[in-house]
Amino acid sequence: MQRVDRRPGRGGIKPYLFLLPMIVFAVGFVYYPFAKTIMQSVSVVNFRGEMTAFAGLDNFRYLFSRREFSIAMGNTLRLMLINVPVTVVITILLAWFSAVPRRWGPVYETMLALPMTVSMSAITLIFKVLLNPTVGFVNYALGLNVGWYTDRHTAMSGILMLTVWMGIGFNFLLFLSAFRAVPEDMIGSAKLDGAGPLTVLFRIQLPMISPTLLYVACTNMIQAMMTSGPILILTQGGPSRATTTLIYLMYTAGYRSANYGLAAAVSLIAFAMTLTFAILLLLREGKKVHYQ
Repeated sequence: MQRVDRRPGRGGIKPYLFLLPMIVFAVGFVYYPFAKTIMQSVSVVNFRGEMTAFAGLDNFRYLFSRREFSIAMGNTLRLMLINVPVTVVITILLAWFSAVPRRWGPVYETMLALPMTVSMSAITLIFKVLLNPTVGFVNYALGLNVGWYTDRHTAMSGILMLTVWMGIGFNFLLFLSAFRAVPEDMIGSAKLDGAGPLTVLFRIQLPMISPTLLYVACTNMIQAMMTSGPILILTQGGPSRATTTLIYLMYTAGYRSANYGLAAAVSLIAFAMTLTFAILLLLREGKKVHYQ
């Protein structure tokens, strides 16, 4: 039998060559843009994107003094705090119901996974028609006369319905695979001891799929904090700034006003908030996650 030499330094440069493409892309598309954003946030940047002077914390001071920033932060937090639990609960219930094989299971499982196959722009336009105040099916079916994306009181609700629906497909597949990976003998033993379906769910299945639950919660939180596409297409931050989020504020500051220093400051604040919530979620749930 040939002996494998595992002493360090024997692999030469070959392993690092395999890592080189990934390192190049990471530096070029992640680390360099992030470092440049930090530099621009503390600089005066002209309309060409060139840093012309050092501004210190002036961009952040100006940003915190604007009422639009506080509105955008409140809308972003509201979107995240509602979207994440609603999406997680809905997809857990759908996956729990679908975990047991049934005759028509492949049909409705495919239908529940379909949202992930449709592009964001197409879904947004579909919801724009469905929630149209005059010809929309939702108002017709419910007997309402609501301008979902034209009324400041309902615009965010319309965005929330859209983002929740967009998250169902992928989350459903993750939870479905997690539920079906729970050992059947554990569930069968619990049922023999007299445990009901809800007891099995909360005492056995949810603890067993907790790593998937943590992953879905983190990714949904990040996606909710970064929501911008539906707002750009449907409301442009209105009406009356009711749907202006931090990412949309960054877009308007950078691409409409050419204030790249202010846009960089907004992006760093959005990044800091997202990172903080992710760390808090990991610290809060990390002790309750059971890895098999």
